[in-house]
Amino acid sequence: MLKDLYKYPNEAGTDEAGRGCLAGPVTAAAIILPEGFTNGILNDSKQLSELKREGLRPILEKEAVCFSVCHVFQDEIDEINILNASFLAMHRALDAMEKVPSFILVDGNRFKPYPSIAHECIIKGDGKYMSIAAASILAKTYRDEYMAKIHEEFPMYNWKKNKGYPTKEHREAIKEFGLTKYHRKSFRQLPEQLTLDI
Repeated sequence: MLKDLYKYPNEAGTDEAGRGCLAGPVTAAAIILPEGFTNGILNDSKQLSELKREGLRPILEKEAVCFSVCHVFQDEIDEINILNASFLAMHRALDAMEKVPSFILVDGNRFKPYPSIAHECIIKGDGKYMSIAAASILAKTYRDEYMAKIHEEFPMYNWKKNKGYPTKEHREAIKEFGLTKYHRKSFRQLPEQLTLDI
């Protein structure tokens, strides 16, 4: 059962999507839900079908006190590493919010402190707290939308389906066609045993 507010009114939940992908951005969302907000479907985005996530997105956008979504793209990921890029995406999403949160709930066990606002890291928080679950839905749906858009440019990688994750199909396409401008060059794109026979 997802909980409502954790400690304070106007607390923000934040979460990211796309951390383990080979291509595309890491995307974070931050959201403040109104006091007393309830939704029977809302849960960790990974527990919901794509259809349910897409259905929840406009409800969350309409009902939220405020929200923001931010992409950190592959070049920056390669420059600062994926962990720092995840923190940066969450910080930028918080920066862009119309209202300053009183407290920040973060999904996971690590976070770079945000200036002047206390936070708490909650492991599997997207399955425990509504604001984190809501942030996970927004991060996932906005990132999926972006991956579907760049899929049109490079359909051979099938990002519309795999969203840039390291599926067998995605890795086979990398072997055949090489890397694109959207791939994260700092990631090990192919397992070491997949060497080319020359």
